[in-house]
Amino acid sequence: MEPSSTEGGAEETLPKNHPPRPPHKVILKHGQELEEEQEELAEHQPLEQEDLNFERWKRRPLPRRTLHQKIADLKTYLWNAETNEFMGRSGKSWSLILLFYAALYLFLAAMFGGCMFCLMWSISPYHPTFNDRVMPPGMTMAPHLQGHDIAFNASDRKSWKKYARSMDEYLRPYNDGAQERKNMRCTHAGYFMQDNLEESAERKACQFKRSWLGDCSGLQDPHYGYSQGRPCVLLRMNRILGYLPGEGKPVNVTCGVKKGPAEALGEVQFFPKSIFDLKYYPYYGKLRHGNYSAPVVAVRFASVQYDSHIQVQCKLNGKGIINDSPTDRYLGSVTFSLEVGA
Repeated sequence: MEPSSTEGGAEETLPKNHPPRPPHKVILKHGQELEEEQEELAEHQPLEQEDLNFERWKRRPLPRRTLHQKIADLKTYLWNAETNEFMGRSGKSWSLILLFYAALYLFLAAMFGGCMFCLMWSISPYHPTFNDRVMPPGMTMAPHLQGHDIAFNASDRKSWKKYARSMDEYLRPYNDGAQERKNMRCTHAGYFMQDNLEESAERKACQFKRSWLGDCSGLQDPHYGYSQGRPCVLLRMNRILGYLPGEGKPVNVTCGVKKGPAEALGEVQFFPKSIFDLKYYPYYGKLRHGNYSAPVVAVRFASVQYDSHIQVQCKLNGKGIINDSPTDRYLGSVTFSLEVGA
């Protein structure tokens, strides 16, 4: 065993073949890195207080211009006499811009006109070009005054006068004199087909006279039963161009209580019948079927109970008819509330 000296001068006895201690290298290594970092930090000078003043870097506001200066600048912008420019552009620049936009809009107008010409040339004014899917008809009613609510007192003229006036306006085109002048009397029971005529030829229409509606025509009773507590309503199937309802059999109408006591409705009468005759179909459109009068079914509630609020639903029934659609309540049916007071 031989004595060995350390950096501090102390002596320590170590084995003869003992390797050098690694902590000396670690200390030296870290000490060297620390010295290098201190030298690098020493090279950077501290920031002066003036460099930290950010106010000097803010944008200074422009001086306020007087009204005279603004007017002078506007005049110069509109017309610069030195450069002969109008609104910042020379005459040549304005000419090129106007020429470009004139050519552009002429091209767009010509393209639009060509498209419209091709469209009008390809379609017919008398019938739809594509008629692959035709929805079943809906149904409308009269009187129709801001909704399908009929509520009145038979003894109060003011409460039902509006309904009688609405019925008069609805039935005016069905007056017997007008029907005899415009339309022909039809006796056949099937469809009134007129497809063999020219496309632009006017189609004939069958008569539907107001007098056929009996007690609901307004001729015998101008109040349509409202003054007696036995109101009438008019039902009409929507017109669909070229549609043949019922597939060869007449479409009939039924009315019943949808909500409320069923016995409150009482007897229901139909005029002239509870069906839509096939002789009024098909419909050929306004241009070719100008005198067409859609058939009407009048419904009279002859013994409705007083002071009973009920909802009445009238339906179309026939082949190809849909009357129970959950999304369209007017498809094949119409629902209205009825309340009659004494």
